[in-house]
Amino acid sequence: MSKAALILIIQILSLAGSALTAVKLYRTGLYRKYRFFFWYFLFRVPNSTWPLFFNNFLNTNATVYYYFWVATEPVTWVFHTLVILELYKLVLEKHKGLYTLGRWAMFGGIGTSLIISLISLIPRMVKDMTRQSKTMIVYLYMERGVMLGLAIFLLFMMGFLVLYTVPLSRNVTVHARVYAVFFFSNFLTFLLLSLFPSGRTEFLHILPWTNLVADAVSMICVYDWFFLLNAAGEEVHTSQPILGPEQERRVLQQLDALNATLLKVSRN
Repeated sequence: MSKAALILIIQILSLAGSALTAVKLYRTGLYRKYRFFFWYFLFRVPNSTWPLFFNNFLNTNATVYYYFWVATEPVTWVFHTLVILELYKLVLEKHKGLYTLGRWAMFGGIGTSLIISLISLIPRMVKDMTRQSKTMIVYLYMERGVMLGLAIFLLFMMGFLVLYTVPLSRNVTVHARVYAVFFFSNFLTFLLLSLFPSGRTEFLHILPWTNLVADAVSMICVYDWFFLLNAAGEEVHTSQPILGPEQERRVLQQLDALNATLLKVSRN
């Protein structure tokens, strides 16, 4: 089987899994709790369909593909931001003060990373570049800023889950872990490809393989969500920390105290 055929099969399976997951979230009522996650899958289905048809079944020119990409790519960034923010809110449901602080820290990190990326873009904006080339480079650098800011914040959130015993439902725990794999597989693939200019031989050599791996990991994550998220998984349980019981008790007391202080500050 050729690489192209394998990629096509994985993309079709991923598309089917996305549709099935969206239907399951709706039928189980979980879409009410995971709203942005549900809407992301509703967007993901058509957003995965149009490149599939353009690349494999329709004879369209690159300009049509380009305009679809320009229109839909920023929506993907927004959904990644909203899903991570929603997940963070679910993790800190009982610590509203920490949630507010973390939310502003996330937006600040994304904004800082985005500004740095756009500043580093200036030397590449040469006069003889076409409008499409300039737009694609701007998008590339903006995506790098947004994804890097979200990656740092997601690492912080996963570290928090490892260190502290936070009462969470099995669904939230599964969702957090699977989404971390899903996001970082896409982020690391994007980061790897951004190291090579698009015209380089190295880029043309690794592009099919990185796309294949990224699509395969995404497909596995989609089916993990489909099989593991269910109504029974909303039952609350306590995660297992790496700290000892006495250390954990002291840390949680400090966490509650910090949360109470932040709530008072936010109300004043």
